[in-house]
Amino acid sequence: MTTSTDRPDPEATTLALSRDGRPVSDRGDTVCVIGAGASGLAAMKNLKEHGFGVDCYERETGVGGAWNWRHDRSPVYASTHLISSRPFTQFPDFPMPDSWPDYPHHSQLLAYFERYADHFDLRSHIWFGTEVIRVEPVEGDGWDVTTRSTGGYGPERTSRYAAVVVANGHNWSPKLPGYPGLEEFRGEVMHASSYKDPAQLRGKRVLVVGAGNTGCDIAVEAAQQASHCWHSTRRGYWYAPKYVLGRPADQVNDTLLALRVPLRMRQWLYHSTLRLTVGDLTRFGLPAPDHRVYETHPIANSQLVYHVGHGAITPVPEVAGFNPYGVQLTDGRQIEPELVVFATGYLPRFDFLDPKVLGDDSGTGRPNLWLNAFAPGHPTLAVVGLLQPDSGLFPLAHWQAVLFARLLQARRTRPDRAAAFAATAQARAGERYSGPVKESTRHWFEVGHVDYLRAVQRALDSLEGK
Repeated sequence: MTTSTDRPDPEATTLALSRDGRPVSDRGDTVCVIGAGASGLAAMKNLKEHGFGVDCYERETGVGGAWNWRHDRSPVYASTHLISSRPFTQFPDFPMPDSWPDYPHHSQLLAYFERYADHFDLRSHIWFGTEVIRVEPVEGDGWDVTTRSTGGYGPERTSRYAAVVVANGHNWSPKLPGYPGLEEFRGEVMHASSYKDPAQLRGKRVLVVGAGNTGCDIAVEAAQQASHCWHSTRRGYWYAPKYVLGRPADQVNDTLLALRVPLRMRQWLYHSTLRLTVGDLTRFGLPAPDHRVYETHPIANSQLVYHVGHGAITPVPEVAGFNPYGVQLTDGRQIEPELVVFATGYLPRFDFLDPKVLGDDSGTGRPNLWLNAFAPGHPTLAVVGLLQPDSGLFPLAHWQAVLFARLLQARRTRPDRAAAFAATAQARAGERYSGPVKESTRHWFEVGHVDYLRAVQRALDSLEGK
C-alpha cells in the first residue's frame, strides 16, 4: 500500500486513458475522499492510520463542512448548538475539552475540527477550492475522479484511485415544498438554509413551516424577535427537553439502552416524564402526536413549549396554499405573514455519481446501501456520514471509516473475507437499524446508535474471522 502524501500531479504519475480517451493521472493505491467535513476528516484520518495514501477534495476553502458557517452551503445559524451532548458527539479518539459545555456552540465545533485536522496532519492531503464533478467506476477495478476549481474555473483533471469515500454531507441541498399560489405570494420566502441571524426576523410577522430541530429553533428566535410568530406543523410531535433528571437527555437514554430496557418500556418512561413535566401539549394548541415517541427523529428543544405557553408562538396546522397577500391553512384560516421560513429539511445529492452506483434504481434520490455506507457491487466505494442517529453522528462516522479501511486491507490480505463482506453488502442493502419510524425523507437515514454500532462491530468481526 502506498503511504505517499503527494498530491495528484500528471507529470509525476503514470498516465492512463479513460473510457472516452481522456488522459488520467494514475494514483495507484491512493484513496480519494470527497469532502473535508466531519465525516471526510474521520475517513482521512483512519485511512492514513491503516497505511493508505489519501487525496481529499474540498469545494470550500476550509475544513468543517456544514459546521463551518463561512461556507456557502452551511446550514449553521448564529445560535446553533449541538442537540446531542458532548460525550456522545466527540470522536472516540479525540475528546472535546472537559471545560466545554454539555451542548457546544457551532464555533466550538469548527475549532474542534480544525484541531483534529492539525493533530492528525490532514491538511497536507486536502485540495481546497476543488470540486468533484464526476466519479466513474473503472472496468476491472478503481475509480476515475474528475475535478476542477470550485465555480467551474480552470481545466478539468481526472485521476484514477483505488477506492473512493463519499463524504459530501446530506444537509446542504434544501428540500422546498410546492404549494398552490406560492409564486404569487408577495411576502418574503426563504428556506432555513438561508437563515443566519435573528435580525432577519426582527419586527416582522413570521410563519415558520416545519417542526424539525431547526424549525423549532427558528420559531423560538422568532418568538423573541418577530412582531408575531406562527409555527406550522403537519402533525403533532414529542418535544424532548435537553435535560432530564439533571443530565443531558441523550445520556439518560443511553443508560437505558445500555441496560437493554425494551423499547416499549423506554417509551412509557418518556411519556411519564413528559406528563410530569410538560403535561398535555394539546392544551397549548399543539396537535396531539399521531405516533409513539422514538418513531420520529427526536426534537430536542426545551424552549418551544415555554414560548407557546407564553403566547409568543401561535401553533397552526399545515399550509394549504398561498395567495398574493396571505397563507391559507388546512383548517380554513388565513394568516398574513411578511416572512415565511421553510424549515423543511434537505435531500441528499450526489451529482458526481450515476444514481445506480448507489443502488438508486427508482430515481428517488435515496441510496440503497448496507450499513448506510456500502453500495452493492462496488466494494471499493463507501459513503461515510449518511446517517441520522438518535445520538451524535461523529463516532458513527469514525467507525464507518475504520470498517472501510479494514475492508480495503482485507482485499489485499484476506480476499476470501472481503468477498464474503461484498456478498453481505449485496444481500442486506437497505437494512434498517432503528425501530419503527414514520416513512418520510426526514427518516431515510434514521438509525439507533446502539443497534447501528453493534452491526458495525459484527461486520468488523467478520473481516477478522471472529
